[in-house]
Amino acid sequence: MTAATSVKTEYEAIIGLETHCQLSTNTKIFSTSSTAFGADPNTNIDPVCMGLPGVLPVLNQKVLEYAVKAGLALNCQIARYSKFDRKQYFYPDLPKNYQISQYDLPIAEHGWLEIELVDADGNPTRKRIGITRLHMEEDAGKLVHAGSDRLSGSTYSLVDYNRAGVPLVEIVSEPDIRSGQEAAEYAQELRRILRYLGVSDGNMQEGSLRCDVNISIRPVGQKEFGTKVEIKNMNSFNAIQRAIEYEIERQIAAVETGERIIQETRLWEEGSQRTISMRSKEGSSDYRYFPEPDLAPIEVSEAQLNQWRSQIPELPAQKRHRYESELGLSAYDTRVLTEESSASAYFEAVIASGANPKTAANWITQDIAAYLNKQKLSITEIGLTPANLAEVIKLIESGKISNAQAKQKLPDLLTGLSPEKAFAGQELITDPSVLEPIVEEVIAANPKELEKYRSGNINLKGFFVGQVLKKTNKRADPKITNELVEKKLNG
Repeated sequence: MTAATSVKTEYEAIIGLETHCQLSTNTKIFSTSSTAFGADPNTNIDPVCMGLPGVLPVLNQKVLEYAVKAGLALNCQIARYSKFDRKQYFYPDLPKNYQISQYDLPIAEHGWLEIELVDADGNPTRKRIGITRLHMEEDAGKLVHAGSDRLSGSTYSLVDYNRAGVPLVEIVSEPDIRSGQEAAEYAQELRRILRYLGVSDGNMQEGSLRCDVNISIRPVGQKEFGTKVEIKNMNSFNAIQRAIEYEIERQIAAVETGERIIQETRLWEEGSQRTISMRSKEGSSDYRYFPEPDLAPIEVSEAQLNQWRSQIPELPAQKRHRYESELGLSAYDTRVLTEESSASAYFEAVIASGANPKTAANWITQDIAAYLNKQKLSITEIGLTPANLAEVIKLIESGKISNAQAKQKLPDLLTGLSPEKAFAGQELITDPSVLEPIVEEVIAANPKELEKYRSGNINLKGFFVGQVLKKTNKRADPKITNELVEKKLNG
């Protein structure tokens, strides 16, 4: 894109993300209503999340645990003392007309995560993105605009309060991101970490993870930031990247034509692939924060912090580094294997059963991944156990079956057929005295191809090898077959 070149040579983009992540607790942050997604409208509600008079919020202990674990995984400093605040926020889907959030004393601050960008040659580039803060808060409800109006597009709105009170952590990055690609990778890595922890499913299509982008541009070498613009309404990582790339172009064009960039909130319009103005951006003073009087301050003890820290698993970046340094895997393989914790657990179980790590990685990232994508399945839903995949790999490496035989039987193996049954009577024929008559028969049956081969078309060797494999139902050892075919053709 032309803007990408301009940013590199004349302008620099300054980008930060504010990410709202719904926590995977069974109940809401301050009440006992269910957080289950997809329930009928206004069925997962109660007096607390509806803001009825006389009710008091009570903090869900699991929310605090999940927030602290997320903060630790993001290398943050965990506050031993924090508090909740009221954020005055007048929206029709927020029944109390204020949101319980955290302002000046959040639960976690000053962290970072590592992103990894892989170039076309498979070489990784790593970069740390700072985390300013992570804080807990409650979600708002959801407005559904309906009816039809020629000017506004809808004639009335319905409100569903099921989401009101669902626990969130808001994670605010430092303005360390410089491109749409970096922003998309940051959001994906954040989701990986939260999923590994088990604190959020990160499903963007269900609103479990929502990203707002703050972006400005400045001439390269200038210290002062440009005017910040916020972009909302991005429902995929690809949309985050495209929205940022568009907005960089828009802001550069504005600066170069003398147009003043104003601080505002813009929406990403997927259909037209552009950002459009929504409203002028509020400042923190517009929210009139003050301490939440109905909730006591939060104190995290040393013992509690250590317990939660001990429960944090090996995270994606750590696994990537270990797979590359200890197992010799490529950057591409490590990224695919660590995308989901279930995939990395499967891979590690395969190599624990004695399989070669590189061969195991190839099977999981290629043939098995293709099957999972086609069938829209998770690796936890296939019938091929890690031990059975390891057995298949050992059979190939010992020369008892060929790679082609294994691929041919893979659909049956994936549905649960054991290697023993799948390859019964299918062992490779490795005895030259058995294969030699078959090779001679194939050559005798194809005199025209033999003549062409001996006239210089040496590529026909593959034809004869293929015919031998076909005649033996792929049981002929490929290496020995190649040697015998070449010997007979040139004899």
